[in-house]
Amino acid sequence: MSYALELKDLRKSFGKTEIIRGANLAVQPGERVAIIGPNGAGKSTLFNLISGRFGPTSGEILLNGQSIAHKTPYEINRMGLSRSFQITNIFPKLSVFENLRCAVLWSLGYKYTFLKFLSNLRDANEQAQKFLEMIKLDKKRDVLAMNLTYAEQRALEIGVTIAGGSDVILLDEPTAGMSKSETTRFINLIKSVTEGKTLLTVEHDMGVVFGLADKIAVVVYGEVIAFDVPEAVRANAKVQEAYLGSAVADSQAGGH
Repeated sequence: MSYALELKDLRKSFGKTEIIRGANLAVQPGERVAIIGPNGAGKSTLFNLISGRFGPTSGEILLNGQSIAHKTPYEINRMGLSRSFQITNIFPKLSVFENLRCAVLWSLGYKYTFLKFLSNLRDANEQAQKFLEMIKLDKKRDVLAMNLTYAEQRALEIGVTIAGGSDVILLDEPTAGMSKSETTRFINLIKSVTEGKTLLTVEHDMGVVFGLADKIAVVVYGEVIAFDVPEAVRANAKVQEAYLGSAVADSQAGGH
């Protein structure tokens, strides 16, 4: 069968330092996977390899069965993978609606066209409106992105990420910097907007991890040491020793 995303003996070195050391992972279509691990484990490097910011030293990355190991980020995006970043990455001087409309253009076949007035593109406007409502920012439709709250900007970025029509979504610490109530709302938003899509997220908040993920991949020293459902990862002594420890105990006590 063809996995949505598959890593095979993936390695990445910077000079003589090997950061990713033979990572293996196979994600089924529609699965929500949280990637966790201690600081310096290689999680961000893994995301950068998958999304094309870095090329691997060796090994393979397959998106829906097709190799993307040495493709550029825009080529990978056009093959069906989008990502968000730790730092919010939107057009600050465009309105919320305009940000979303820019995101849907390529998937609708408009590519780079300067001959059409965007306001006349009915299908693009309808699609942008749909995503506007999906991320619950319809009341902020004409507000400049720079004037949104932090949580609203993060919601907009996720909207832009999914609006391009990709089947595989990468979210890099989507709830970082949010209050507890904002985080709870955001988990529900992510679940809603990624319904039916394959999701990989790097996340440090164990409440988010256990509340969102179908499976958890634990990365330690550049290797995936465990990949399983949350309950099995909680109970994995190797994982607890390497990383989770008190975080698991805290989340169990808190009922996450």
